[in-house]
Amino acid sequence: MSLFDLGGKTAIITGSSRGIGRAIAERMAEQGARVVISSRKEGPCQEVADAINARHGESRAIAVPANISAKADLQALVGRTMEAFGRVDVLVCNAASNPYYGPMSGIEDDQFRKILENNVIANHWLIGMVAPQMIERKDGAIIIVSSIGGMLGSPVIGAYNISKAADFQLARNLAVEYGPHNVRVNCIAPGLIKTDFARALWEDPNTLKRVTATTPLRRIGIPDEIAGAAVFLASAAGTYMTGQSIVVDGGVTIGH
Repeated sequence: MSLFDLGGKTAIITGSSRGIGRAIAERMAEQGARVVISSRKEGPCQEVADAINARHGESRAIAVPANISAKADLQALVGRTMEAFGRVDVLVCNAASNPYYGPMSGIEDDQFRKILENNVIANHWLIGMVAPQMIERKDGAIIIVSSIGGMLGSPVIGAYNISKAADFQLARNLAVEYGPHNVRVNCIAPGLIKTDFARALWEDPNTLKRVTATTPLRRIGIPDEIAGAAVFLASAAGTYMTGQSIVVDGGVTIGH
């Protein structure tokens, strides 16, 4: 059996109708996992699930739309997953929000709250919903998609970076709590990836040129280049890693 085999595992991936989340879902399904596709709108979720089922078989993916800011939606997401597959082996907290672009001095209170609630508190909720059955089974992998922004300052995405720094600590703290039960909690910290979510940071040619000038690989990443780290953390290959953050950034954080 491959170290990266996910046969028999069930994975929930939030924000998986596009971008990094979709790439993770597709690659986990490729390794044998049953995947739950979730984002706010049902149509895009179903499209991804249908594409995965067409490739791997009808019972491999289901679509369960959920708004991460609604606790009841997250409970329904877990409930539907348990009904369909009977267990959750892997949770990928990928969905996030960033409704504000600019200096911290200009952010409205409700914008700051939304960032913290969706990027930190919602992860805490969802992890708390799946952890008990992982603890009971003494096996589970929880992955939070953070960002290298959590390691850096920024004049334009400061609040988002604060939330992503909190995600690093959320993973560390839960790794300590869940470790005795053989449940692992880790982060992936992507650099700039070509997704709709990060469009404001790469669609302007001047911004893109400035960013890539100090990136050792001289380019931004694509979603599929994050998916492998998630497969690693979810599989037997990553069973002795917990409380850590894998930086996948083309070298940005060491390139200055």
